[in-house]
Amino acid sequence: MPNASWDQLWVNVHLATMRPGGTPYGAIERGALAVTGDRIAWLGATSELPGPPEKLAKLVHDGGRRWMTPGLIDCHTHLIFGGDRAREFELRLGGATYEEIARAGGGIVSTVKATREASEDALLASARERLRGFLAEGVTTIEVKSGYGLNTADELKMLRVARGLEDGLPISIVTSFLGAHAIPTEFAGRQGAYVDLVCDEMMPAVASSGLADAVDAFCETIAFTPAETERIFAAGQRHGLRVKLHADQLSDLGGSALAARFGALSADHIEYASEDSVRAMAASGTVAVLLPGANFFLRERQMPPVEALRQHGVPIAIASNCNPGSSPVTSLLLMLAMASTLFRLTPEEALAGVTRNAARALGLDHRGVLAPGLRADLALWEIGQPAELSYWLGRNPCAEVVWDGVLRN
Repeated sequence: MPNASWDQLWVNVHLATMRPGGTPYGAIERGALAVTGDRIAWLGATSELPGPPEKLAKLVHDGGRRWMTPGLIDCHTHLIFGGDRAREFELRLGGATYEEIARAGGGIVSTVKATREASEDALLASARERLRGFLAEGVTTIEVKSGYGLNTADELKMLRVARGLEDGLPISIVTSFLGAHAIPTEFAGRQGAYVDLVCDEMMPAVASSGLADAVDAFCETIAFTPAETERIFAAGQRHGLRVKLHADQLSDLGGSALAARFGALSADHIEYASEDSVRAMAASGTVAVLLPGANFFLRERQMPPVEALRQHGVPIAIASNCNPGSSPVTSLLLMLAMASTLFRLTPEEALAGVTRNAARALGLDHRGVLAPGLRADLALWEIGQPAELSYWLGRNPCAEVVWDGVLRN
């Protein structure tokens, strides 16, 4: 390689490239990484640099023997909402189940009321506050769902707030329209009419606004049937939206297989997914997004079929599922630890779940791995080995973050 004029060059770093195959974590110890503009221009062992660092780049950073990974990606959150559900937390501790609370008018519909009553400014302020924890932990991309408006105006309000999070904050926001999250109280006993509203009014409005990147739904006994979910997905695809699905969280309705039939980016939760559904996901390339925060917070005993996912080669992503009811989590690093301890993922699988596979779950093929030509979203960590990112509880070893080629802190 001839001498190059890179914008920035990191030396004296260990690289966890997260490229599959080869060494664990795709590791390159005693490495270097160059950035030009917003892209990775070169990486490799320091000994392979084509000249003295100061002659290769305008700015040279000493990595201090830290580990560098791709910027972390949280591929499933409900970051925007009004109020909280701490009272329901007390009820669950007293023995009430998630399903019992939902059927009694609590759960999602209680957050819908608070979200509808909140102004856009108030929703933006509270979401920004929650987002700060993710930013501090090296998250450079985060998915945000609607789903607490459940009417056209308030679903659009939530999506506008989600897009607004990018203003002034160094993070990429990916949005999902989740109008099919629950049945609002005004449609009690008229579920079919609400599905009509989602498909015939909300979906066109959301698609024409350009505020959503994908459509999501909650396919479950307390939410939407497989047949209703098919209608919603078909409407979304007619309007050019990719699909994702909350599937098989509380029972096996075949939601994961349904998602696979539509070529979904991901099927999320999937605690009760059958092996047939796992095979269907493998065939379609649908990512399994596991949400250990909800499993822990709801004290669920059913674990997702991790071994089947491994055997059939389904990519596994990990996400926070940040929401007020079942996963009030604002730490993606904590999810790495929980994925390892609760779901028995290896630390390498867990880290792949918030980098390479999380990017795939959002349809982002230009990030999540350290490789030339990919987006320069990077995180540097004060750790001795990558497994420490899953090992420590309550410690944030993030030292520096680069977002879009720019040093963030």
